[in-house]
Amino acid sequence: MASTQDAWYISLLGLAEHFRTSNPPDIKSCIQCLQAVFNFKPPQRVEARTHLQLGNILLTHTKNIDLARTHLEQSWCLSQSINGFDDVKFEAASVLADLFEQQGQPTHSKPILRKAIELSQHSVYWHCRLIFQLAQIHATEKEYEVASSLLGVGVDYAQISNSAYTRVLFLLSRVMLLLIDKKIQEVLPLLNQAGHLVESWVGSPHQKEYLKVFFLVLQVCHYLMAGQVKSVKPCLKQLQQSIQTIMAPTWPDDDTVCGGSPGGESFVWLSRQQLYVLVYLVTVMHSAQAGYMDKAHKYTEKALAQIDKLNCNEEPGLVNAGRGAGRRGGAALAWRLRMALVEHAALCRLVAGGKANALQEIARAAHLLTHPPDAQCAAAHTPQLHCLLGLYAMSMNCMDAAEAQFHTAIHMSQERDLWMFAKLNLAIVYLRGRRDNDLAQIMEQVRPEALPAYAHGLRAASYYVLGLQAFFQARYNEAKRYLRETLKMANAEDLNRLTSCSLVLLGHIFLSINNSRESMNMVTPAMQLASKIPDVHVQLWASAILKDLYRLAGDSERENEAYQMHCNFSQALLKDHFQATQLPQHALVNWTSGPPPALPAPSVSHT
Repeated sequence: MASTQDAWYISLLGLAEHFRTSNPPDIKSCIQCLQAVFNFKPPQRVEARTHLQLGNILLTHTKNIDLARTHLEQSWCLSQSINGFDDVKFEAASVLADLFEQQGQPTHSKPILRKAIELSQHSVYWHCRLIFQLAQIHATEKEYEVASSLLGVGVDYAQISNSAYTRVLFLLSRVMLLLIDKKIQEVLPLLNQAGHLVESWVGSPHQKEYLKVFFLVLQVCHYLMAGQVKSVKPCLKQLQQSIQTIMAPTWPDDDTVCGGSPGGESFVWLSRQQLYVLVYLVTVMHSAQAGYMDKAHKYTEKALAQIDKLNCNEEPGLVNAGRGAGRRGGAALAWRLRMALVEHAALCRLVAGGKANALQEIARAAHLLTHPPDAQCAAAHTPQLHCLLGLYAMSMNCMDAAEAQFHTAIHMSQERDLWMFAKLNLAIVYLRGRRDNDLAQIMEQVRPEALPAYAHGLRAASYYVLGLQAFFQARYNEAKRYLRETLKMANAEDLNRLTSCSLVLLGHIFLSINNSRESMNMVTPAMQLASKIPDVHVQLWASAILKDLYRLAGDSERENEAYQMHCNFSQALLKDHFQATQLPQHALVNWTSGPPPALPAPSVSHT
């Protein structure tokens, strides 16, 4: 039978729980009951647990962060010397470290987590969870090598502990970091190892399918980063099939899939709803790279509708153990996914010749940037938005604004691929402005041999810009040589937009040297491909060349058809151009520093 003293604090704990779970909760009374526990000089275990409970309740239900931190610090301090007592000890460390990170003090988080990792080696669940958490903090700080090394420790520990599922999660998380850090040479062996482990999986079929989706997302991203649109198709198809399996009504929830494993392997990377949106996003990325703009739009609409259904209590990161600052994390992931989709929507609109709609999408992205979930989200996406504004300004013939936007993107970006993409477009701005000295300087930095070996798409684009430069300078043989290299690379990976641009430029070159037959052989497939994308600018260009070719051939009927087609494209583009200039959002082309300017709320309908 409990002593009188025991009875007091047991009753107070019970009463506190009653107030917490009341409808509506009475948080003030709950906190008062928990604080009263300390008046009875409880045992160290009870004191540590009560401090943890108070810390969690204050964090969840009040704005008194400093008091919450004090209670968490006391819980962590008291529990370290108590043998066993893992749940209180390591939860206190985990929540306290997360709180410091939220407050922008990761240097305070790291020693707490390192100490907790040192103390938790006997507890598979907590040891793995704390390693994931510390690796996440290092990754957020862009300390990728340290984060990757920690995940490598996790791989070895999970293997020794016979935690096969967690071992693959550590391995895949490490692959993800290497992709982010562009360590492409190191990715393939680890990705192949993970693929083999997933393929030969003999455990729960649900866990196998979940790991397979994680693996396939990384494999698809690996190909897309390289611009290998054709090579990615088989694994993208597999990924789409796997996500349909996971989203089936009969599929168990995440806790059931991952919660019943030996050693407490209750970890997921993302919830299945988050994975569903992510698969839509990589499908949009693939369609946009392949030059299927209508398909990209269709998937963007579906994905944006799904984002609204996301549960913001789900926490993203390297992995999620279902606890911690989930609301903040889930909202951040939803924001990132939405931003990436809106960026792709803007790009697709520009290609299809819808400048006014593209501007509305860019304004929507700018609006999102005014409410980022954290500073890192804003820092990652602001350069991309400036790049989009540069492309929009180019399409509107606002060359000074385009130059300023690309320079801003280059100056702000830490992403080498975005930096190269902006420089390639800046080279076209210089070409169109006949600024040969500026062009020569920038072309040295974006020549194909200066680009990373993995960047197939960027290298193909670089050959195209070199071909365009040679064409402008009437060095036709050299231009043909570069463009044939672009065609070879673009055809190898179904980069349809680059293919259509190269074909129409080759057609223009052959027309310039009076080779009508070869010109027709280039322009006809260029027009067919541009219609399929659809790419109105290439269609406009191709129809102008076709008109001249039919005139030279004396085919007046087809010449008139091509002329009419050219007029239709030209009028549609002029009308759209005028609409875009009338929008208040057009002022964004002059924004190059600070937060985006205040604009009317965007009203884009994704229908």
